[in-house]
Amino acid sequence: MNRGTRRPVIGIAGYCESARWDIWDSQATLIQHSYVQGVTDNGAQAVVLPPGAVEADILDHLDGLLLPSGADIDPALYGSPRHSATDRARPQRDATELLLLRAALAKGTPVLGICRGMQLLAVATGGSLYQHLPDSLGNEEHCPREGEMGEHEVRFVVGSRAADLFGERASVNSHHHQGVADPGKMTPTGHTGDGLIEALEDPEARFVLGVQWHPEIAKGEEVFAAFVAACSPVTNDRGGMRG
Repeated sequence: MNRGTRRPVIGIAGYCESARWDIWDSQATLIQHSYVQGVTDNGAQAVVLPPGAVEADILDHLDGLLLPSGADIDPALYGSPRHSATDRARPQRDATELLLLRAALAKGTPVLGICRGMQLLAVATGGSLYQHLPDSLGNEEHCPREGEMGEHEVRFVVGSRAADLFGERASVNSHHHQGVADPGKMTPTGHTGDGLIEALEDPEARFVLGVQWHPEIAKGEEVFAAFVAACSPVTNDRGGMRG
């Protein structure tokens, strides 16, 4: 199959956690299958990128990078002391994803960041996070109960990619206790009623978008379809921009 007609190849950052199945009790490279389905259902191929097992030049073989949700980012990476509610550090995952993300941004590779992935877009470009939203915002709206999803409205900036995809307002799910305080070099294009950033993007890039909610489990067709379209080898070969 020639380059003009092949399916785009999207790398999905995996993570390493303890897992038990059958006779095994071991470290495992994990990724929720809903992320894989999000890209493959829209015509792309998916490749899982294990932490510590890839270098930046893997991007020479990828058409897009997806950064999924997961554990809290080490606050040392944005110059803050650790809050008591912050997860233990996953240094290998943080290092691998920052390496891949910064290389992707420099190369112009399309990027989609979800939840932690959106937060990583901020941290990678000089921004910072709120480590525990109940302390910072004074409410538990964004993660109301352990193990359950909340829901709230997000308003998007007119003319932004996020608004093009989701409209000026959308009701989204919510399960996160951290959030973006300083977006770094990214542009905030979605906010909740309490002012928290829910969408980030680079308006000059072909496709660099982060969302704080979880489109992989509900109402995510638009964002995955747009991401895969931006990763098309034909689009990439032509240097296609948003339009």
